Amino acid sequence: MSTVENIGVNVVIVRGSLSSEPVARDLNSGSSVIGLEVTTRHEDEPTRSVPVSIFDPAKPDEILALTTGDEVVVIGAVSRRFFKTAGGTGSRTEVVATDVVPTRQKAKVKKLVTRHLERLGSALE
Repeated sequence: MSTVENIGVNVVIVRGSLSSEPVARDLNSGSSVIGLEVTTRHEDEPTRSVPVSIFDPAKPDEILALTTGDEVVVIGAVSRRFFKTAGGTGSRTEVVATDVVPTRQKAKVKKLVTRHLERLGSALE
């Protein structure tokens, strides 16, 4: 059995709306990435924009079919990437998604969220 002292947990669940169209890019490594900006709004909290990247998505056409304003649930992990810029080294903190699902797919959203919450619970036992 794992304990909190010897296991790291990095799970993010974001529900919000796309604030821009998805953007696909091919990387020099041969991988592909789709970038999203997800905006979250909640009572009495400031609006937040969350950058999301999906590397080598299994179904890129489904993600690229999303449009500005679509409500989505994103499941993934927080990651900070470093890269070279003209001025030195830059970095970006983002959510690296394992799943991006439109909220209208309620059964799929519920299944994914439940699975990840169960994993989180197991990691904390």
